[in-house]
Amino acid sequence: MTFRHLLLATAVAAVAALPVSGRAQPVSGLYVGAGAGINNWKDNSRRGISVHDNDIGFAGVGSLGWGFGNGFRAEVEGNYRNHEIKTLVLPNRLLGHSGTVDRYGVMANALFDFDLSSFGISPSVYMPYLGGGAGYAWTDVSKARLRGAGTSNYVVDDTAGSFAYQAIVGGAFGLAPGLAMTVEYRYFNVLSPSLEITRTSGPAQANVPGRWKPEGENHSLLVGLRYAFNPPAAAAPVAEAPAAPPPPPSVARTYLVFFDWNSADLTDRARQIIGEAAGNARRLAATRIELAGHADRSGTPAYNQRLSERRAQV
Repeated sequence: MTFRHLLLATAVAAVAALPVSGRAQPVSGLYVGAGAGINNWKDNSRRGISVHDNDIGFAGVGSLGWGFGNGFRAEVEGNYRNHEIKTLVLPNRLLGHSGTVDRYGVMANALFDFDLSSFGISPSVYMPYLGGGAGYAWTDVSKARLRGAGTSNYVVDDTAGSFAYQAIVGGAFGLAPGLAMTVEYRYFNVLSPSLEITRTSGPAQANVPGRWKPEGENHSLLVGLRYAFNPPAAAAPVAEAPAAPPPPPSVARTYLVFFDWNSADLTDRARQIIGEAAGNARRLAATRIELAGHADRSGTPAYNQRLSERRAQV
């Protein structure tokens, strides 16, 4: 598997891991970011000119952006990529073994962050994102010398600008309030910059074009830092409601009901007292009620016992 295929596989795996729907993310307001890593520039052949570079080059980006607090971000980015030319072959056996390719550009990007809270992952811990951008990039080929038959020599030492676009797949890992480490894959393409091929010595050779338009496809893996100047405030702890105080203990009360002599019938006053006792028992949720009936000593003990029982049953 080539390095470029490995980058593409990493991007596909990252996209497959993203949830279908997203929710609001914590980046709100101004933020800055920077990243650096490795870059692969696609070997290419255009108009009979073949180029092969060292597979691994350098890539770096810096960005200034704004988070809208609803998952979307917009940013302006500056980027730089560098490669050394390993082999450059033109028609008529013109062969080169030197030179560098530098690409630098300015991009406008739009991105969306995915909240994984529904999967149990806090946005302050990890948040994946997708994005894309468009802009303008310059391709600078420096001192790519070509030696042909006899004394004929050529060089590509020119700079040209053209439209550029990119796709971004990444994830942010929270380090501290407002600070996150980012890991990204980027597909970056510059559309056919036109570079001049200059003859430096010897007679002109047939079939050598006057200009070269190299491929612009790049695949990058970057690690960086992002700092948001308005990090979300930590959620205030929810205070537990104080426990309700226990109800006061019920106070035992005694109600006295008097009967007429030698009678078990309730008087009006007796009925009023019994009503008050019943209402108080319901209000205090009384669980125990004791009733007692009494009589004086004017009768026999057996008679007084029966009279007391009738009075208690009333």
